[in-house]
Amino acid sequence: MSGGAGPDTVRGRLAALRPSSRVELLDDAIGGLSLVVVLIPQAMAFSALVGVPPVAGLHAALVSLLAYALFGSVPLLSFGPIAIPSLLTGAAVGALSGGDPARAVALSGALAVMVGLTLLLLRVLRAAALVDVISAPVLIGFVSAAGLTIAVSQLRALLGITAEGSDRFLAAFLNVVGALDGTHALTAGIGVVSVVVLLVGRRLAPRLPTVLVLAAVAIPASVALDLGGRGVALVGEVPSGLPLPGLPAVDVADLRALAGSAVAIAVVGFTQTVALAKAIAARRRRAVGADREFVAAGAANLLSGLFGGFPTGGSLSMSSVLEASRARTRNALFWTAAFLAVVLLLLTAVLEPLPRAILAALIITAALRFVDVAGFRSVLRVSRADAAVALATFLGTLALGVLNGLAIGVGVNLVVHLSRRMRPGLAELGRVEGTTELRNVDVYPTVGTSEGALLRLDGALDFLNAGAVTAAIRRVVADRPELRWVLLDAAGVSELDATGLRALEDLTVNLDDAGVALHLAQLRAPQRGTVARAGLHDRLIVDRCHPSMRDGLRALGVAEDDPVLAPAPGERRPDGFV
Repeated sequence: MSGGAGPDTVRGRLAALRPSSRVELLDDAIGGLSLVVVLIPQAMAFSALVGVPPVAGLHAALVSLLAYALFGSVPLLSFGPIAIPSLLTGAAVGALSGGDPARAVALSGALAVMVGLTLLLLRVLRAAALVDVISAPVLIGFVSAAGLTIAVSQLRALLGITAEGSDRFLAAFLNVVGALDGTHALTAGIGVVSVVVLLVGRRLAPRLPTVLVLAAVAIPASVALDLGGRGVALVGEVPSGLPLPGLPAVDVADLRALAGSAVAIAVVGFTQTVALAKAIAARRRRAVGADREFVAAGAANLLSGLFGGFPTGGSLSMSSVLEASRARTRNALFWTAAFLAVVLLLLTAVLEPLPRAILAALIITAALRFVDVAGFRSVLRVSRADAAVALATFLGTLALGVLNGLAIGVGVNLVVHLSRRMRPGLAELGRVEGTTELRNVDVYPTVGTSEGALLRLDGALDFLNAGAVTAAIRRVVADRPELRWVLLDAAGVSELDATGLRALEDLTVNLDDAGVALHLAQLRAPQRGTVARAGLHDRLIVDRCHPSMRDGLRALGVAEDDPVLAPAPGERRPDGFV
């Protein structure tokens, strides 16, 4: 029924915002207040990472929270400025802005609009699978390297030195090292102490809003000690008032230059957001609506760009604050936005004496958490090839910058994936001793037959691997001249394209000419349909394709008491066989 107020409509979600009790209302308000006191310094800090005034981060947070609260599928997921999209934005905008803050605001706003439109377009095209090009190994390598790059990029503000910035780790590090003789001692002291306080606070009191405590001490101390007059860089003027909508002042050339970054930020940001949404939803036994997440993320970024912000995403640290508080529903996000609006209207002057070194310390401590050593170890245990992908992405991002590093990771991952697909998953089978099960002879102690070969193919038989699969079967036949038949277990053949079908037909003819019969077993219905549509039903299915491996063996003349079918008296079952 159209026009209803179901739970998945905007009207339905607005109707669900009515608190069920005063207790729930109070809990959500406390959660919103807890979030806003941590969100404000983080949003301002990521503004520095982008290269725009601090108020841009506050504007981005305000509208992103409202958009996600309306459209998102996970009630306690906080949306706003986060590290990786901010780093990618800074890299894209910095090359075009020429150091002009006003132009940086326009470019980052345009980029956010493009990210939002990209996500909404992906939703319309139902292209969620595109996000999967960022595999787990690529994401681990990229995020780890980006974390180190972010941390190094903030050393200038932390130490109070003047040095060229870079989105390349090595270049940024060398720039800082070369300018260390210009370190501002007081700024460096504030920055280092802030890093220590944040790290110790996270370890000893993870639920304590250490950032708020630090800011609450630093702001009055900054005024009392006149830190600005003593050379410490402060946040400075933060304009008051709510943001007004407007199109970013950029031209077509700017949009073209930002297009690649927009796609990268959309894919990476959405991948991180969905992973976070799934984790939060699983803990609350909820489902994540992929379509709603596309709409929510798209709307959040689109509005952020139109209201003077920059690209945003789901925040792990901010969502953790909500979960650790008493918040119960998505109303906590509206409370957060309301409190943030009050700050923008009345309290921006309070933020102005905050030392920028503290914001740099906040970014550094947050970024270092992205270095996923445990993830590298886990990937290495699973697959050396995947570990190589993660390492290539990591080194490429450190050496060549975030966008180039991400491209390298995706490219290497695709090459590894294609190389895997081109290697046939072909195994020889035998009867496991003491059972009637047919399994891989390289894994279990098995019994076979000299008259034929039992093989199993797992995966697609297509243009990528058809030549390798048929070559492998031909080698088996060539190495064993006594063979009279080959029985191929095709239950695992997930796809059969024109190239694979032609290769299978040619193999059948060639083996027939050599006096070796090729039979199939357990070929799936979709693949049988492909064979029939190609007009090869009589050649490849009739009298050659069987419902089970045992039926195939019987059709090939193997007796019921043959060792390959029946265990001998007293034959022992392998220990641990399942």
